[in-house]
Amino acid sequence: MKTLLFLITLSLVGLANAQEVKWVGPSANINSGKLKISDNKRFLMYEDGTQFFYLGCTAWELFHRLNISEAEHYLENRREKGFTVIQAVALGELDGLNTPNANGDRPFLDNDLSKPDRKYWKHVDDIIRIAETKGLYIGFLPTWGDKVDKQWGVGPVLFDEKAAFSYGVWIGNRYKDSPNIIWVNGGDRNCAAGNTAAWNALAMGIKSVDTNHLMTFHPWGGTTSSACFQDAEWLDFNMLQSGHGERFSSNYLMIQSDYSRTPIKPCLDGEPCYEDHPINWNRDNGFFDDFDVRRAAYLAVFAGAHGHTYGAHPIWQMKKSFHEPIGGARHNWDEVLDLPGAWDMIHLRRLMLSRPYFSRVPDNSLVKSAEYGGVNPVQACRGDGYAFIYLPANRGVEVDLNALKAETVNAWWYCPRTGKATRIMGAESKGNRYFNVPVPGIDWVLVLDDASREFPTPGLPLKDTK
Repeated sequence: MKTLLFLITLSLVGLANAQEVKWVGPSANINSGKLKISDNKRFLMYEDGTQFFYLGCTAWELFHRLNISEAEHYLENRREKGFTVIQAVALGELDGLNTPNANGDRPFLDNDLSKPDRKYWKHVDDIIRIAETKGLYIGFLPTWGDKVDKQWGVGPVLFDEKAAFSYGVWIGNRYKDSPNIIWVNGGDRNCAAGNTAAWNALAMGIKSVDTNHLMTFHPWGGTTSSACFQDAEWLDFNMLQSGHGERFSSNYLMIQSDYSRTPIKPCLDGEPCYEDHPINWNRDNGFFDDFDVRRAAYLAVFAGAHGHTYGAHPIWQMKKSFHEPIGGARHNWDEVLDLPGAWDMIHLRRLMLSRPYFSRVPDNSLVKSAEYGGVNPVQACRGDGYAFIYLPANRGVEVDLNALKAETVNAWWYCPRTGKATRIMGAESKGNRYFNVPVPGIDWVLVLDDASREFPTPGLPLKDTK
């Protein structure tokens, strides 16, 4: 018998009285200074000390397939949804060297790196500036991987070690003064397959002229940048790609692995399962949906990631009606801008910003037991005066309240689908307590606060974000 448990249930009537978050604002405050790594090496922050939550959206073919008006429409849609980073590639994946962009231009004349096409690069410049006006950073890939190592794709290979360094110097000089750049080296490649020297050369070329921007590396599916570059001075934070192969992603285990590495570097999942993507690339398996992308996001962030990236299958490829669909895509890019999973990402960002930010650490010792785990594991984290526990599809969870070291605890259910928070108790913080989810079978976040801290409703911003 659970003698120390206190059963807490929440009726559907109570849900109707939940407090809805009304906080809206710009995606990011680029005027807060350059991005840097936090003092504890776990997060990104601005020069003025305020936090930066990396909430990415994958738009690999943005520069290659969209014209200016289409790009502006896409970027505004993402700004409205609270994204902070758009991941896009200068030399696109889908025959980005030989198939012209939306204006009919190619990156280089005759694929000669010494002859960049002025009109092509002005188009890239213009989109980056539009993103800046909207408070959006560009997670900027100098090239897709097939231009360095044609493991697949159409190439052609342009970059050996010498050419990669020279191109790095050129593109680094071009964008070193753009305030909204985060460099993303790589491009869906196995960094251990004989191309490490070229990727290092590209990174060093950029860093030789640009000390204003952070840099990471985008690896191929199921791997992480730490596999090759953990000790590289140019790698400011780790990025992994959990990919699109499994329905119930174990990306949180990959985050846990990177989180435990030394030297300590921030980490995140830069390419998890995409919404509206065939599971394991097979339509017969069904398609990833909003639950799948939420699950990947909350598990990763609560496991220690400093941010997360969302993706929608038709959007990364910017598919239009006349394009051949890649990987079983069933819609055009502009038809899936408002998928529910994209709307849900802002609720994650708001929740993380509503409590002391830089103190957050993963801590599953808070969880004593949970009903129904398996493919939906419970993941907890805690910070200065609070704890978050994500339950993907569980009936309830038993929590050690002593771990909060507070006299009294306020508890809330936070809905990751709506951003609504419902206060469910204020009680003495003693022993173990059992919490039933409001509605079983769907995901919830349990928020536990030290009552003396008088935090705002989960999802509302703190006055002090430093």
